[in-house]
Amino acid sequence: MQRIVAKGSVAVITGAAKGIGAAVATDLAARGLRLALFDRDETALAALAGRLGTDVLTVTGDVAQRADCERLHAAVAERFGTPRLLINNAGLMRRPGPWASPEEWREVLDVNFISTLRLQHLFVPDMIAGEQPGAIVNLGSKEGITTPPGQAAYSVAKAGIKVLTEQLEHELRNATQGRVSAHLLVPGYTYTPMNFPDAKPGDRKPEAPWSAEQMVDYFMARLLNGDFYILCLDNEVTPAMDAKRIRWAAEDMIRNRPALSRWHPDYKEDFAQWMKS
Repeated sequence: MQRIVAKGSVAVITGAAKGIGAAVATDLAARGLRLALFDRDETALAALAGRLGTDVLTVTGDVAQRADCERLHAAVAERFGTPRLLINNAGLMRRPGPWASPEEWREVLDVNFISTLRLQHLFVPDMIAGEQPGAIVNLGSKEGITTPPGQAAYSVAKAGIKVLTEQLEHELRNATQGRVSAHLLVPGYTYTPMNFPDAKPGDRKPEAPWSAEQMVDYFMARLLNGDFYILCLDNEVTPAMDAKRIRWAAEDMIRNRPALSRWHPDYKEDFAQWMKS
C-alpha cells in the first residue's frame, strides 16, 4: 500500500470538491500524489485545486451520466495514464420510500451505486492490465449495513456498494494475487455538506460528528494497514457499539425476528439490554 500512496502516484477522486472528497484530496496532495478530481461543482473544484500545491487535473461532470464518466476516464488516461488509486466518493442523500416510484429512486441509485460500478468498469481493467500496484476505495455507509428505516433508497444503494466491493476484492485477489485491491470505507457521522446542507462557512461543528479531516486521518491509517473493512467512528459511537449494532442486525434472520427488529416496539427493551450487556 505504501507504493500506492506514494509521491508521484495518481489518485482519482469523485465528489472531490467538498466534504470527505476534499479532505481526502488535501491529505493525498500533502503526500505528493498527483490528483484527478471530479465533481459537478466547477467553482468549488477549481478553488480546491488552487490550494492543493500538486499536479491536479479537474474534470467537471455528473457521476450519474455515462458520458461524463467516460470523459473523466479519457482525461485521466491522456494526462496521467493508469491511476494507482480510485476513490469512489460521490454521494447523494434523498428519501424516497419503499413504495415510491422507480423514477424517484433512479437518481439515488445512479449516484450512490451505478456510478461506482461504471467507474470500476472503466478504470479497473486498466489497473489489472498494468504492472503497478493499485487500489479501489468505495464509500459505503453504516446505513447499508444495519439499514435503519427512513432512507430506503440510500440504504439499498449502500448495501449494494458493500456487496459490490466485497465481490471486487475477491475477484482482484484471484486476478492479480493482491497487486490490485479493493477497500470499503464506511464513515461514521461526519460533518459534511451532505449531512449538514444548511451549514455556513464559519459555523461551529456540532459535538457529535467527526470533522472530515478526522475521518480521513482514521481512514488513511487503516488503508495503509491494508484493511478491507474501514469502519470509522465519531464522537458518539465506539467500535463496541458498532459491533453490537451490526451483530444484532445480522441475527434478525438467524433468530427469525421481525424485519428491522432494532426499531420494532416489541424488541425495544431487548435491544437496549443487548447494547448494555
